[in-house]
Amino acid sequence: MNVKIIAVKNTHPNVVTIRGEEYFDINDSPITLNQPLVDDEVIRLQAEYDSQEYARLRVTEYPQVEDYLDGIVKGDQDQIDKYIADCLAVKAKYPKGE
Repeated sequence: MNVKIIAVKNTHPNVVTIRGEEYFDINDSPITLNQPLVDDEVIRLQAEYDSQEYARLRVTEYPQVEDYLDGIVKGDQDQIDKYIADCLAVKAKYPKGE
């Protein structure tokens, strides 16, 4: 979903329909947006999204959890340790944001 649409819905919960750049309530009556409020919400949402970049990058590189479970089932401590080391390496590569 478009960040502007999310910002509009967060700041103007009475908006139920959007047609282009026009916004309407449940009765199809036009709604005038408080644009500075929407703009501030877009900035907040973007900052929140940006702050989670490390998590989006990590998820693509973490080893499969099945490798860990397989090591547990087999009682293979080396496999378990490798899984943990691989996870820690990904965390180090993409440190958590401030």
